[in-house]
Amino acid sequence: MWTAFGPTNVAIHRISTAMELGDIQIAADQGPRVDSSTLPLERRVRHTLEIARAYSAQNRMDEALALVLDAEELAPEQVRYHFIPRHLVTAWVRQQRGKPSHLLAGVAQRLSIVA
Repeated sequence: MWTAFGPTNVAIHRISTAMELGDIQIAADQGPRVDSSTLPLERRVRHTLEIARAYSAQNRMDEALALVLDAEELAPEQVRYHFIPRHLVTAWVRQQRGKPSHLLAGVAQRLSIVA
């Protein structure tokens, strides 16, 4: 009661586990369906980043970047130092042919990743 350890948190862990096991489709399909709005900010942001990771694995970079930016708006410090957004943004910058988009370059700069 009144903790983050309920059915929603279990669903979030299920999504994270699916990603760790390589079941990207389950994470990408079920992740957005989980309503994490009642959980602490840290859990909501982590869940958003996990969905971004799933979308990125499906080459849905624009959607993944939008989620990273949403997470950054909610908790900039968490996003700046968390391994998921740092890994994603580094990979996206390296995959770019030519100059990265303004949004990608901006988040890369805020994460201290050379863009």
